[in-house]
Amino acid sequence: MSPMASLTVGFDLDMTLIDSRPGIRACYLALSERTGTYIDADLAVTRLGPPLAEELVNWFPAEQVPAMADLYREMYPSIAIAASPAMEGAREAMEAVRAAGGRTMVVTAKYEPNAKLHLAHLGIEPDVVVGDLWAEGKARALREHGAGVYVGDHTGDVRGARTAGALSVAVATGPCPADELRAAGADVVLDDLAAFPRWLAGYREAPRA
Repeated sequence: MSPMASLTVGFDLDMTLIDSRPGIRACYLALSERTGTYIDADLAVTRLGPPLAEELVNWFPAEQVPAMADLYREMYPSIAIAASPAMEGAREAMEAVRAAGGRTMVVTAKYEPNAKLHLAHLGIEPDVVVGDLWAEGKARALREHGAGVYVGDHTGDVRGARTAGALSVAVATGPCPADELRAAGADVVLDDLAAFPRWLAGYREAPRA
């Protein structure tokens, strides 16, 4: 997408816009207590990004995973929402897009109703929220809404952006270090979202390709 064209920027949620580790850790501990099944919550929060089922299969037999996912999602709002703060620069990044006359969207693997609860709790108001999409699957929503930039913290987010033909902007605030994000094909790697407004200003001022 040319920087001069209409601007729509997509953002991932967990470890991009919000630090969901405290809330997710607490929810896994509650699920462990409820089911009597050991879950290493500290380990689980080091590998956020993929869908919930991909983590639960490490702790429950495959045939129990759908029911455990439903239980986790039921428990999640009362445990995880208030415990999960915004990432540094999250609100400013969203505002920078709006100030540029652009639209914002959140595309996340998280269960969509819970994603919306997080955003409402933190007062972050994207134009569009789409949940339950992971990696290349995110391309469907990005294409549908014309996103030319997608910002995320995981190599799966890089793949989603590239599949959609969007510019991949990666932030090294999640489980994937900067070198891994670059190796996955990220077009831009930032330390965190605090650097995003300045990057966006330069991107918009770049000459038309």
